[in-house]
Amino acid sequence: MNNHLKTLRAERGWSQQHLAERLDVSRQSVNAIETGRYDPSLPLAFRIAELFDLPIEAVFVSPSRG
Repeated sequence: MNNHLKTLRAERGWSQQHLAERLDVSRQSVNAIETGRYDPSLPLAFRIAELFDLPIEAVFVSPSRG
C-alpha cells in the first residue's frame, strides 16, 4: 500500500527511530511501511494517522486509487 509516511515524518524532522518509539514499533517496521514492503494492521494505521492528526486517507493511499 502506498503512503505518505516518509514525507510526513520528514516534515516534522523526525527520524525513523523517533517515529517508531512514538508508535511502539521497531525502526525496521517504520522503514518497511515507508517503502511499501509491509502494510500496517488497521489499528496501527489508525495510530499513525492520529499521531499526525490526519484522517487515515491522508496518510495511506487506497490500492484501487494508486
